[in-house]
Amino acid sequence: MLRRIDTVEGRGKLKARRAPYWQRLSAGCHVGFRKLSADSDGTWLAQTYDEATRKQMRRSMGAFGDMLPHLRFDAAKKAAEAWASHLSRGGSADTLTVRQACEEYVASVRARTGDTTADDIASRFKRHVYADKIARFDLTKLTRRHVEAWRQNLAATPVIINPHARRPRTRARAASSVNRDMAALRAAFNLAYDNGSVTTDMAWRVALRRIENADRQRDAYLDRSQRTALIEGAAPDLAQFLRGLSMVPLRPGALALLTAGSFDRRLGVLAIGKDKSGADRRIKLPRQTAALFEAHAKDKLPAAPLLARQDGKAWNKDAWKKPVRAAAKVAGLPDSVTAYALRHSTITDLVTGGLDLLTVAQVSGTSVAMIEKHYGHLRADHAANALAGLVL
Repeated sequence: MLRRIDTVEGRGKLKARRAPYWQRLSAGCHVGFRKLSADSDGTWLAQTYDEATRKQMRRSMGAFGDMLPHLRFDAAKKAAEAWASHLSRGGSADTLTVRQACEEYVASVRARTGDTTADDIASRFKRHVYADKIARFDLTKLTRRHVEAWRQNLAATPVIINPHARRPRTRARAASSVNRDMAALRAAFNLAYDNGSVTTDMAWRVALRRIENADRQRDAYLDRSQRTALIEGAAPDLAQFLRGLSMVPLRPGALALLTAGSFDRRLGVLAIGKDKSGADRRIKLPRQTAALFEAHAKDKLPAAPLLARQDGKAWNKDAWKKPVRAAAKVAGLPDSVTAYALRHSTITDLVTGGLDLLTVAQVSGTSVAMIEKHYGHLRADHAANALAGLVL
């Protein structure tokens, strides 16, 4: 008796039973249909034979209930063949969802680089991936269309400014922010690909391609006289904070988090315990710079902010943003000047001053690749001068 599962009529005539009804697709590859009750829509299965282990493997593929009944067999056939192809290329037989791929990547980062970077990535996934329907997708069933839809939603999601405020404001998401969030998901997918959970990167290779020129330098360079003018135009507490940024190439947020205990008076060493780089580092300070931080650490408890605001609280972006703009106006500088411009300016001076790029990267808490990308061109004059010395 012929038992057909490739037509709606044929599946309707099947008797309900636990054992699936199978149809051969190719050597070692079958698609199955299980009908547990007479009025059930049934579920679909895939079965393949592994010649290496001489074992049959099965996988449930669901009911395809979101499709019209006459389209379900073709969808199940396509899914079964894709799974068999995945296994034939060395793919894992275990299913992995997008969310599970993200969680495995976070665990990998935590083991390699520590909690700071891992927590940042986990937070990005929680905000932008886990709440999206893409999180539930089986990685082997993910398509470029699915990933492009996620990317479009990400780009359209506004950034919340000061979310703890009574009436938080929002702004459009910058291309650089989209790149950072895409990079985390792309890395999670690539790890799953390397581990054999999926055997092709076609779903995200183009869909998660970074936006070019999104990370171009947005902060103006301020020479020494301009930095001095900015500091002199600021209120006393902000002036000390800006002076610190002008003497050590830290990110403003990293400087704000320093405590009195971060400065070792005896050795003249500043310990940067938490930064975007995610790694602790120590900076040996020259005498005059050390004197500045020693003065601010004097008579403070170790946990007190090293460079505090007038009220004794630590600085944060919301506290320094408008005052820096006001100080720039007093100094006759463009409105676009930010606290971060001081970091950019000090790194520029270190590079043009001849300090090797590895040391610049270590002191500023970033990679040599990033220093080369954004500041490497500044070494051209040094190379030209060196070549000039070879002239006979």
